[in-house]
Amino acid sequence: MTADDRPDAVPGPRSITAQHITTAITGDITGDIVLPAEAFNTARTIEAPPGAANLAPAPVCLGREDELAWLQRTLATDGGTAVTQAPALHGLGGVGKSTLALHYAHRHRHTYALTWWINAESPARIEQSLAALALFLHPSWAGRAAEQSRTAWATNWLQWHPGWLLVFDNAEDPRDLLPYTGALAGGHHLITTRRATGWPRTVPTLPLGTLAPDDAAQLLCSYAFEDTEPTPRDLHDARLLAADLGHLPLALDQAGAYLAQVPTSIDAYRRTLATKLARAADGIDPERTIATIWAHTLTTLRTRNPLAVTVLDTLAWFAPDDIPLTLLDQLDEDEDDIREALAVLRAYSMISLTRDTVGIHRLVQTVLRDQPDHPGRQAAEQALGRALDTAPATGSAWDPLIPHLIALAATTPPGHRPNPAARHYNTAAQYLWRQGHDARTIALREADLAHREETLGDTHPDTLATRSNLAAAYQEAGDLDRAIPLHETALAQCEQVLGPTHADTLSSRNNLANAYQSAGHPGRAVPLQETTLAIREQVLGPTHPDTLISRNNLATVYHAVGDLGRAVPLAEQTLTQREQTLGPSHPHTLSSRGLLAYIHESAGDSHRAIPLFETTLAHQRQVLGDAHPDTLLTCHNLAFTYASAGLLDRAIALCESTLAQREQVLGPSHPDTLSSRNHLASAYATAGDLDRAIPLFEDNLAQTERALGDAHPQTLASRASLASAYTFAGDLDRAVPLLETTLTQRTQILGPTHPDTLTTHTRLLRTLTQRDERRPGHPA
Repeated sequence: MTADDRPDAVPGPRSITAQHITTAITGDITGDIVLPAEAFNTARTIEAPPGAANLAPAPVCLGREDELAWLQRTLATDGGTAVTQAPALHGLGGVGKSTLALHYAHRHRHTYALTWWINAESPARIEQSLAALALFLHPSWAGRAAEQSRTAWATNWLQWHPGWLLVFDNAEDPRDLLPYTGALAGGHHLITTRRATGWPRTVPTLPLGTLAPDDAAQLLCSYAFEDTEPTPRDLHDARLLAADLGHLPLALDQAGAYLAQVPTSIDAYRRTLATKLARAADGIDPERTIATIWAHTLTTLRTRNPLAVTVLDTLAWFAPDDIPLTLLDQLDEDEDDIREALAVLRAYSMISLTRDTVGIHRLVQTVLRDQPDHPGRQAAEQALGRALDTAPATGSAWDPLIPHLIALAATTPPGHRPNPAARHYNTAAQYLWRQGHDARTIALREADLAHREETLGDTHPDTLATRSNLAAAYQEAGDLDRAIPLHETALAQCEQVLGPTHADTLSSRNNLANAYQSAGHPGRAVPLQETTLAIREQVLGPTHPDTLISRNNLATVYHAVGDLGRAVPLAEQTLTQREQTLGPSHPHTLSSRGLLAYIHESAGDSHRAIPLFETTLAHQRQVLGDAHPDTLLTCHNLAFTYASAGLLDRAIALCESTLAQREQVLGPSHPDTLSSRNHLASAYATAGDLDRAIPLFEDNLAQTERALGDAHPQTLASRASLASAYTFAGDLDRAVPLLETTLTQRTQILGPTHPDTLTTHTRLLRTLTQRDERRPGHPA
């Protein structure tokens, strides 16, 4: 692999606010998936079968009626909520979040058109769950479509069909959910998470604690005495054991499953555990409690079915959910023996099992991975390596295996030697990158880089390429603090080892420039892009695709530093050459045309920007259709440009139609829809129609606060717009508090010298002066 495996384009911003153009399509590679027209239409026409769902069997859920009632009440009011753990548990699992959500979903399943369970531990897992929804609803198309296309189709389907419940289980980062909770407004969102903080104010949270003593004892007995009623003595002993286990639902589940399988009394089991249970300073430590229970269970399993322990140790190193049973077939064991071992593990409640997959609780994995000598690690590496050896290097066969390869890479023990699966790290990373999932490759690239540094050396060309790719993955994930130093190191080593004009060096230089620009330092990017373009023109020629990418990127950074005199001719040259070599409707050509229109608009030359936007829109309508998000983005940008040129009638008409389509296609609370609504209100205000502008501004601010939070930049812009409308209407008493809030938040978020902060400060002073001048007794 070489560094040229990675296209080097500067991704541009993607929307326009009502106040001014802040973003435009300027990059050569976008993250948007263009669905075929047929697939786009079927997302609107296909209906879900009655009671459609992908839920696991209904669990036992005792002692949670108050929480279930709160969920029903909150979802009916707010449309979405998060179930978190009580802060006292410090984020540890086992408290029953997923059980509560699953019980709620089963109880109310028939009130929803669709109930869909989503693994939300990472953006990739969310996309896989949504891709599975597309396969469920439209198998004839989705069975041959790429995962990204299936995800896009499912998102479109949810936007067209209201009345669903999405359960985002085990969400690790609130930001991972924003693309869905903002865009999908036609149903209910229910989130389970170990994070008690970090959620927007608009998401009510339910701290979920351990069970009440009587409920805990009842739950324990429900597991231990499946077919018989517990005696009063049993209930007494169950209360004592439940207290020893901290009333933690997962611990009660594990202990009850053991008691159901082994002929022993609750009291005897409790006395055996009593000498082993360790108590932390603040009470029961859930992880240590669970570890003690499992140690006792594993001792029994080693006698009853030793292979079950081997299988469990192996499962500990994979991702916790959706482990294909075919992976275990790669072990050097009889298939029937493995199935029997799985049945034993399920009986002891150590795993969950479906016809095709097996799951294991994250806390189980944490405990098992912490064992001396890491049992099961080698078997997991061997099984996954063999499965990937036989899978085609491209195609959907890799999709169910890659999450487990990532887990294997991310949990590599210190000092661990290369393993049979390690040779697939780079292949899997490149496969994900080609699908647009570069941020998911970090664990794979980190492990691959460590392997190459050890086996090939620090400056081998393959090591240099891997280091550059890891830096790009950090950048894609938004981690510029790690991306930029690694890009700088990669460039210095490429120049030293390969020379300044080598193709990998050029890619590395371009990637560093992109990172500088992403970090808000376009001035540092300019000389890098100038050097890259000059060398590519000399080595590759003026119309080579990589040369055109460099020219487009250089035009972008010239514009970013305000050098429009050099940005405009360069963007014009790039557009002309792309039209000649690629055609007028190629995505790169549309990108260049959008960049040139954006530059002209920024320079105040709306009359040159308008025909460029209009041409782009005509091509997009022909190729993508009227309702495609990219088409609607250009409509939005063109409407703004019409307004800048004083063509208010055309601007308002286009704003109204764009808003209506975005509300239908994206939902009323999607960030792009919010931007369109704010833009339309601004157009009304500019035209002097404050009677329509102010209610629309007010409605948009309320929806923006709910969808994005109180301090999001788009919320601040919406609040400032409403303040302006109040000022124009002469309602200064309502304008001042909004400006004061906006100034405080912009000072905190952007800093006191940011242009937006200074503008808000000036407007506030001006508005205060106007208000004081109007008050009685003010000197003339």
